[in-house]
Amino acid sequence: MAENPKRRRRALMAQGCVLTSSVVAVSASTSFQGRNVSDNPDYETTRQRHLAAALEQLPGYLERLKWPRERLRQERQGRLRRLLERARERSPWHRRRLAHLDLSRLDEGQLTLIPPMTKDELMLCFDQIVTEPQLTLSRVEDHLAGLNSDAYLCDSYHAVASGGSSGRRGVYVYDWNGWIGWYLTVLRQMFPILAAHTPPGTRIAGAVVAAERATHASSAAAQTFRDSGLIAWSRYAITDPFQEQVARLNQLQPSVLATYPSLLHQLSFAQEAGELKIAPRLVLSSAEPLLAETRASVERVWGCPVINSWASSEAGGMGVGCGQGTGLHLSDDLLIIEPVDREGRPVPPGVRSSKIYVTNLFNEVLPLIRFEISDEVTVLDHHQQACPCGSSHRLAADVEGRLDDSFEYAGVAPIHPQLFRTRLGRERHVVEYQVRQRPGGVDVYLREQGPTDLIQLRNDLIASLSQAGLEQPLVLVHTKAAFERTSAGKFKRFVPLGSAG
Repeated sequence: MAENPKRRRRALMAQGCVLTSSVVAVSASTSFQGRNVSDNPDYETTRQRHLAAALEQLPGYLERLKWPRERLRQERQGRLRRLLERARERSPWHRRRLAHLDLSRLDEGQLTLIPPMTKDELMLCFDQIVTEPQLTLSRVEDHLAGLNSDAYLCDSYHAVASGGSSGRRGVYVYDWNGWIGWYLTVLRQMFPILAAHTPPGTRIAGAVVAAERATHASSAAAQTFRDSGLIAWSRYAITDPFQEQVARLNQLQPSVLATYPSLLHQLSFAQEAGELKIAPRLVLSSAEPLLAETRASVERVWGCPVINSWASSEAGGMGVGCGQGTGLHLSDDLLIIEPVDREGRPVPPGVRSSKIYVTNLFNEVLPLIRFEISDEVTVLDHHQQACPCGSSHRLAADVEGRLDDSFEYAGVAPIHPQLFRTRLGRERHVVEYQVRQRPGGVDVYLREQGPTDLIQLRNDLIASLSQAGLEQPLVLVHTKAAFERTSAGKFKRFVPLGSAG
């Protein structure tokens, strides 16, 4: 049975954990095309050193993609022991949790001896979890509140904030190498693909249409490392009017297009209609679930590889596609990802988890050890399904969503978003949709680009909900001209009762 959140909060406060509450007011950027980063010369000098360090480390990140399974296990083992030793030495919170363990003998198979962490615990006990005492939550929050472009905290750290799909705020801080790890775990899979089709020394144009605020990890990391490797990135705010985005992309003619799946779906419709006229060599999808219908639409329209990225503010690229299959390669060199059920018990390959515990092995300043994230993940059995690329990194199916997205009604098993995706994904002329739970049913909002049989759609959803056990479900279908996005630029497709979005 799930623990009462209020009781858990009181217990944490009784342990001496103090919650620092603050409202972060971030100024909107007036320009979001790579020109509005800090003009502080100290920032640029530090950024250039950081960029050089990232490029120096990139070959190692690429090499580990080819490592055999046993060498990956040894790499995780060494990193895990270093992380645990530093956490016990420098984090009062972790010191208490790890005191009973012999770290010299502990391996990842014994991680279950350590209780999982939650976001609530992180925010309540932040000052006791970080391994650098000057990085208090109050100081980090003050830094975030003053950001309108990328900036360093204490000359070498990066701080980001995320509301997550659940709307619960989390704050994360990265050390020098940890910030490189966040960036390269997300993007390293694209470099071999581009290098194979790009003459040496050629710089290609890349377009990122994503979060505007520098408090968001994707925005801040892209500014820190904005001119790295083969690609010269141009950035645009996903919250800008759609026609402006189309015009900018037509002008830039990017070889690489990186954005959220909900926008990719719209852009593919615009390409088919002749409004958008680009020919990317590679498409990167991130920040939201990449639905099968969106992947199919992008591949049909542009005929190029689609790399799906399952990333988080907490751990960077947890799983990233290689462009040769539809799954995600887990970052088995730098993360320990444990798929578990609702009660925290491990689930076997081929079974979708209710959540995961992730241990971030590349960021020692904020030790996240078995940190709970409510993403539902299906790790595939490597004996039955191998990727054509030959990687030994575990393969997972494209992440479909989060446990938090399920709709719960009295007396009925939780209704997973897949019930709605299965039906709505068949509507060719529906560019976007959102499903909001209501007592006894749902409100379905559609943005169309062509005729849709709304009556048949409504009847089909009523039948599916009835079959799932909901008695006399109420389904209302509405059309909309546009949808609002979150402050991070994301689009929340499924909104349970009481959820933000």
